[in-house]
Amino acid sequence: MPDFARLAPMTTARRQFVELNHVVRAGMVTYPGLPAPTVTPHLTREASRAVYGPGTEFAMDVISMIGNTGTYLDAPYHRFGDGIDLAGLPLERLVDLPALVVPLVTQRVADAALLATALGELDVAGAAVLLHSADDARFGTPEYALEAAFLTRDGAEWLVERRAALVGIDAINIDDTSDPLRPAHTVLLRAGIPVVEHLTGLQRLPSRGARFTAVPPRVAEFGTFPVRAFAVVDVA
Repeated sequence: MPDFARLAPMTTARRQFVELNHVVRAGMVTYPGLPAPTVTPHLTREASRAVYGPGTEFAMDVISMIGNTGTYLDAPYHRFGDGIDLAGLPLERLVDLPALVVPLVTQRVADAALLATALGELDVAGAAVLLHSADDARFGTPEYALEAAFLTRDGAEWLVERRAALVGIDAINIDDTSDPLRPAHTVLLRAGIPVVEHLTGLQRLPSRGARFTAVPPRVAEFGTFPVRAFAVVDVA
């Protein structure tokens, strides 16, 4: 029997790790109209037994997917041809960021006035501002695209002025999808602020005090890719 003990979750009395991403699965629907990922074998376990030594087998699989799958991060290159791509994103904008959670459950639109009320007393510079709409409960259903929460242009400008490091949302898009100009994407990505869409589980975070991480692979000339977004929360 294989010994997987070393893969068991590590626990600590002082920190809790909170997953904030959707699991990528073959056939999943992230955004209506975009292709679902497919997973196919390159080398099956059965076939690998003829390649390796006795008792040794491996699985090698191929995944085909659009970058906009599951919980993903937008780099500036997603919007601007001369913007920073996934390979060029500085880790300082992605790793161990102080998380500021802004509730959007009652007011669905994150404009400058709402952000000023929620965050006006806080230092936003260098933080991950996470917009919590609870839309993630509808992820994968047709209703997910209906009446979704979003960030306005003046809300995005407010965050740029205060030098947020990253902005995330647990909804189908950071923008109002009925607006073809995509102003929130335009304002944030022009300023070099990465965007994480389709977060989940933000209700498990305190409004202040958690640390947020979302890192994509370093893919050159590519603007969007799934991330394993998570937070670290200090517990008593």
